[in-house]
Amino acid sequence: MMFTLFQVALGGAIGAVARFATQAGLARVLGAGFPWGTFAANVLGSFVMGALFVMLMERGGGRLSPLLLTGVLGGFTTFSAFSLDALRLFERAQPGAAALYVLGSVGLSLLAVIAGVMLARMVAA
Repeated sequence: MMFTLFQVALGGAIGAVARFATQAGLARVLGAGFPWGTFAANVLGSFVMGALFVMLMERGGGRLSPLLLTGVLGGFTTFSAFSLDALRLFERAQPGAAALYVLGSVGLSLLAVIAGVMLARMVAA
């Protein structure tokens, strides 16, 4: 149990740093008016989640799941930050941008996790 907790903690630290770097980098490149970093982290993280799920769970690598899925990707994807970003857009009187952000994040994240699963299954076949 302690080793599993260590895996989650280590992975979470790695994922959080990667999310911060993604958010800072995209804000610098695309501007801070829209939460591009959180959007990208959620979509990319969902894609990687789907691919790793297949690779780890269907190919016997489940012992790395706490590190990679719960830790790294849990720290990298940002539902709580996503919720706050959506609220901020709404409170800044940008309901259209808030709706687009919510629908785009959820829709593209679902498509990304499906694409990750499909790609990993094709590669593994």
